[in-house]
Amino acid sequence: QVQLVESGGGLVQPGGSLRLSCAASGRSFSKYAVGWFRQAPGKEREFVGGISRGRISTAYIDSVKGRFTISEDNDKNTIYLQMNNLKSEDTAVYYCAVEETPTIGKVIRTAAYDYWGQGTQVTVSL
Repeated sequence: QVQLVESGGGLVQPGGSLRLSCAASGRSFSKYAVGWFRQAPGKEREFVGGISRGRISTAYIDSVKGRFTISEDNDKNTIYLQMNNLKSEDTAVYYCAVEETPTIGKVIRTAAYDYWGQGTQVTVSL
């Protein structure tokens, strides 16, 4: 069993930055593929970016490429989503998710993850 706790959301102006954290308890992240998702009001949850087990591959949706970066701190058992140059359309609740998979190197882009965090609100507005 893995518990995920997210933090770091908030209100930021367009062009600003936030770093979301996803801390895992129970097990190390090392055996998991990790994904970040978001859900805006009235919209379906969408994949934002992910990193494969083995940390060989990362993937991002086109709208965040070059602005969002996923990183990891093994000592803290925490995954981060660094978000720069934020836009109003990035406003959403952001979720991290993990999947214990034997496949190394594959980013899981669907919602087929076993464990999810509670979500953290990101609001980009003047």
